[in-house]
Amino acid sequence: MITASGVAEVRSACDEARRAGRRVGFVPTMGFLHPGHRSLMRAARVGNDVVVASIFVNPLQFGPTEDLERYPRDLAGDSAAAEAEGVDLLFLPAVDEMYPEPPLTTVHVAGLSEVLCGASRPGHFDGVATVVAKLLSIVGPCTAYFGRKDAQQLAVVRRMVSDLHLPADVVGCPLVRERDGVAMSSRNAYLSEEDRRAAPVLFGALRAAAAAVTGGERSGGALRRLIAREVAREPRVALEYVATCRPDDLEPLDHLEGDVLVAVAARVGSARLIDNITLCIRDADVVADLGVVTDRPESEVLCAER
Repeated sequence: MITASGVAEVRSACDEARRAGRRVGFVPTMGFLHPGHRSLMRAARVGNDVVVASIFVNPLQFGPTEDLERYPRDLAGDSAAAEAEGVDLLFLPAVDEMYPEPPLTTVHVAGLSEVLCGASRPGHFDGVATVVAKLLSIVGPCTAYFGRKDAQQLAVVRRMVSDLHLPADVVGCPLVRERDGVAMSSRNAYLSEEDRRAAPVLFGALRAAAAAVTGGERSGGALRRLIAREVAREPRVALEYVATCRPDDLEPLDHLEGDVLVAVAARVGSARLIDNITLCIRDADVVADLGVVTDRPESEVLCAER
């Protein structure tokens, strides 16, 4: 594995690979890698000749009161994990390399950025869209892999890539869960033992919602109330929002039909956690995508978007 800190070096290496007829896969991360990140790297490894990954804690997506300075970091562990997953080029830029001057140009995806998590984190998705646009510009034509745990981020990136005709294919990969159902996140490191024991209530509520829809429930309002009741059983968890919406444009849905994203965000101690499931509803037929857990066969974690 080659490590690089400079934009020019990464751009040159990717251009050279494509000139040689090799396909480039790209996995952008903020580091503190967990099995969810590693599943993206495995998917990229299977589908491409050259795998590029980046680790960059992007200051533009953190608000003034958010956790930029204490965001967990483990560069040595991350480098070892990336190499073990077959990453060919690991991009480790400094802030000054990505933003040599305070940026006057940012990317805003209207409509998708202000709802759900964007309502309580103004400017967050502008920071996400801006850094992803920069990274895709550096890497060049590629297939880029994102986890479906950050469903709003995935929707924002897809719309940005489409609107700007960026030369990237965006692949959504399965949400990966701990054995007790908690969605894997670097911010799980913030949870105390008591909070960690409380956190599975979010997935429990989402499973109850999936069961209700399978049983015939088609009211978005009823489903949101069911989830709120389930989460309220755990006093350590404060629900921020629950939403039923279309996965591609995040438009709210009150009648549940077609592809439906059911998303939640909650405060659990000092951590803000997000989770979701996707339902494919065709009349009486319901297929629920609940994600995959770490003790499932690896091949299940490799599957890309259905």
